[in-house]
Amino acid sequence: MIPAKTRTSATFLPPVMEARRWLDGVTFPAERPLINVSQAAPVAPPPAPMIEALQEAMAEPETHLYGPVLGLPALREQIATDWSAAYAGQIRPAQVAITAGCNQAFCATLFALAAEGDEVILPTPWYFNHKMWLDMAGVAAVPLPCGAGMLPDPDQAAALITPRTRAITLVSPNNPAGTEYPPELITAFRDLCRNRGIALILDETYRDFHSSEQAPHDLFTDPDWDDVLVHLYSFSKAYRLTGHRTGAVVASERLLSEIEKFLDCVAICPPQPGQIAALWGMRNLAQWLAGERAEVLARGRAMWAGRARLAEAGWTLHSAGAYFAYLSHPFDISSAELAPKLVRDAGILMLPGTMFTPAGDALGQRQMRVAVANLDLPGIESFLSRMSEFASA
Repeated sequence: MIPAKTRTSATFLPPVMEARRWLDGVTFPAERPLINVSQAAPVAPPPAPMIEALQEAMAEPETHLYGPVLGLPALREQIATDWSAAYAGQIRPAQVAITAGCNQAFCATLFALAAEGDEVILPTPWYFNHKMWLDMAGVAAVPLPCGAGMLPDPDQAAALITPRTRAITLVSPNNPAGTEYPPELITAFRDLCRNRGIALILDETYRDFHSSEQAPHDLFTDPDWDDVLVHLYSFSKAYRLTGHRTGAVVASERLLSEIEKFLDCVAICPPQPGQIAALWGMRNLAQWLAGERAEVLARGRAMWAGRARLAEAGWTLHSAGAYFAYLSHPFDISSAELAPKLVRDAGILMLPGTMFTPAGDALGQRQMRVAVANLDLPGIESFLSRMSEFASA
């Protein structure tokens, strides 16, 4: 018998699983297949050489044993080396921990930073799994509405900080909006957090698909970066390793010692195969990853180029980048009602803004997220056409 009130009952059902239920009983003709832009995840397997390397590793006995709680030393060292070069900073292997995906990285970080009754500021639209975990942890998610360009304002964030605030969480490139936060904006949030004695949690799951050739920010150039910054990352998108659950936290050794307690109880150690694959990818797939990045960025540009067509049909495209695009609809119903209707009437599965905003939020009721990286260029053309047809029907 499940009690009426539990930690899990404090939050909502997993949004992607809810959206998949809208497909029940709906058929899609071969000439008009479902356009699925709901969950942002590669559908192709990793490149063949990586699979071969992983198969070789599976023959080694130690691959099947428990590993270190904070991850394989070689992978931690590789991340420290590569991140130090990419961000022109200094990161030591002892400041790196490997996790079972980036979601676990966030959960572990939150448990190490906050207690029940504390607060964490999340820009809205927020990443729903961040909100879910805060709910279950008994930590209040304080919404920070984004303004023009889907960017949060540090001054507005400052006004939300209370004695209970433990962190501000940013996601850049953003999930769900796809927006890239300018380096100076990230720096402003770092300065705010440092001045107010709270942490800046920076989730860079999609850093490999940033459009600039320059570093996304200069936070690691500060020799004291670890007094305020907690950096989160995922290998899932970069190397198509979603099923292997491999992520990372880069933070102070002191914070990682607290995070280690959480990780030891939840998974004991991150999965070995995913770590082995990630390490092999970092050492061998730079050119391949550059091609992946170019393709994803091309898809985002194609979506952005279609904003005039969408506008003619009443849709407003607010942003597009990395894996996502974010738009508003023109109809007199909530996006929560519109989303399943789009499945039935247009053969498009996307997530409503109500999944990324507080209950009753007026903007969320008019917004939709598009996992644009799921579509190739012909797929984007089909998406734009169906969106126009639906609006004019």
